Amino acid sequence: MTASAMNHDLLSGVLRSVRLRGALYFHVSGKRDWVAEAPPSRDIAAAVLPGSEHVIEFHAVTSGECWAATIGAAPVRLRAGDLVLFPQGDPHVISSAPGMRAPADQAGYFARQSQRLPFVLHLGAHQTCIAHAAGESPDTTLVCGFLGCDLRPFNPLVAALPRMMHLPSSSEWNWGLQCMRQAAVEASDLQPGGNAMLERLSEMLFIDAVRQYLGKLPEESSGWLAGLRDRFVGRALALMHADPAEAWTVAELGRQVGLSRSAFHERFADMIGQTPMHYLAHWRMQAGAALLRDTTATVATVAREVGYESEASFSRAFKRCVGKSPTAWRRQAGN
Repeated sequence: MTASAMNHDLLSGVLRSVRLRGALYFHVSGKRDWVAEAPPSRDIAAAVLPGSEHVIEFHAVTSGECWAATIGAAPVRLRAGDLVLFPQGDPHVISSAPGMRAPADQAGYFARQSQRLPFVLHLGAHQTCIAHAAGESPDTTLVCGFLGCDLRPFNPLVAALPRMMHLPSSSEWNWGLQCMRQAAVEASDLQPGGNAMLERLSEMLFIDAVRQYLGKLPEESSGWLAGLRDRFVGRALALMHADPAEAWTVAELGRQVGLSRSAFHERFADMIGQTPMHYLAHWRMQAGAALLRDTTATVATVAREVGYESEASFSRAFKRCVGKSPTAWRRQAGN
């Protein structure tokens, strides 16, 4: 396997370990002056994706144009075919013109409605649920959805994403737009298997959005995603993820990737924002959590699988990281 392939597989492994799960829920249409405001995703997570620790919201413009912004930030213009995501779960506004804010109760309305999803939201004249006149078509339509994932013990991907991701329409994204339009139809008239289809569509859209974002990162970028494509750091990340139980040292990782100990340590820390050993310790916790959740292996076995010599040392490190013992974590995860 080439270094490039290993790095790409690394992204897949992280996405699996943090329990990526999605659902596409509602269709928004706006006429004349309209605005929709979403509260912090943590405020509606229990309603839209029960059991998810963190929720990412995304919006695809299927026709017309509008503006999007996190609260307090400069707005970005969206056109038909564009996708916008809010990876950190920030409160945000989608509107017909820049600088608009919704009535104080709209976020509450949204949270109440999302308890009986899917639903259709018509917006006009600064109000929610304004039906269009007979024969009148909306100026703008969007398909909006949610994607859930775990943040703990360690999710390097979400931390590496910006507060807002805007993916302009392109030939590469055309398939995604068609999927979103189909999802809007599916959500309004669920057929057998419809929920599973909607979940998979939103997961695919998010993964493709991350890949497009990664492909457009400037060469001088830093962070976990930039590290994936770095010849030296990416190889080191792949080695640690592939075998977290190995007794890795900075010197050995440097030797494996072709750098001196000091040069590797400096390059890794500058790009990832933490030392190689600090990163390895966090990844071992994430790998251990996945084993606790997805297998029936004993805690002692899990400890050995992620590089700990004893169950006690693993349990202490795990509790420091997530605030719960491995047994309590497993019980909460339902295994």
